[in-house]
Amino acid sequence: MKKILNFLEDLSRNNNREWFNENRGSYEESRDKMLFMTEVLINEIRKFDPEIPMLSPKDCMFRIFRDVRFSTDKRPYKTNFGSFISKGGRKGDWPGYYFHIEPKGSFVGGGVYMPQAESLRAIRNYIAVNAQEFLDIVENKEFKKFYPEMYDHKLKTAPKGFPKDHKYIELLKYKSYVFSTNFDTKLLLSDSFVENIVQSFRVLYPFNSFLNRAVDKSV
Repeated sequence: MKKILNFLEDLSRNNNREWFNENRGSYEESRDKMLFMTEVLINEIRKFDPEIPMLSPKDCMFRIFRDVRFSTDKRPYKTNFGSFISKGGRKGDWPGYYFHIEPKGSFVGGGVYMPQAESLRAIRNYIAVNAQEFLDIVENKEFKKFYPEMYDHKLKTAPKGFPKDHKYIELLKYKSYVFSTNFDTKLLLSDSFVENIVQSFRVLYPFNSFLNRAVDKSV
């Protein structure tokens, strides 16, 4: 983890292709370490989440190269490593577990971020019918200890197909159903790091299981 952080810190100060090519060996070493950590987490998550198949870490880890075609920020590289572990790896609308390493900005979390319209509609419909189950999960004492608040990414008005006076309209306005929790560098470098991250994912499992049942209805 220390080598990964050192590489990312250097990259943040030298975010250009010339430096990157000169230090490609450090990048590849850091990438390999992140792939190894992703494989460890896949194996640990599979112990409590039967929805997660045998995945290749490469199918879960995001590329470090930025798509700058439509961005005013032309820096070519991300300054973080991230992996998303779900039924479909990093692709698709399946809920999953996200692991993000960045100097002074590391975190873990999961759920569904910006799903396609059909999947989002299925999630909203499922929550509308099973709102109390959803609330029982996200308001559970242990869950809230790790994940106090859902990512605030909402519509300003009621989504199409739902009345404005629906009892749970505020839950149905969300465009993403995501929770996350930050962790500091001290934890990242500690011997108990994997244990802590796996525990945070284990707590997230009932939430992802609920979302999986919802998305199942759209495929």
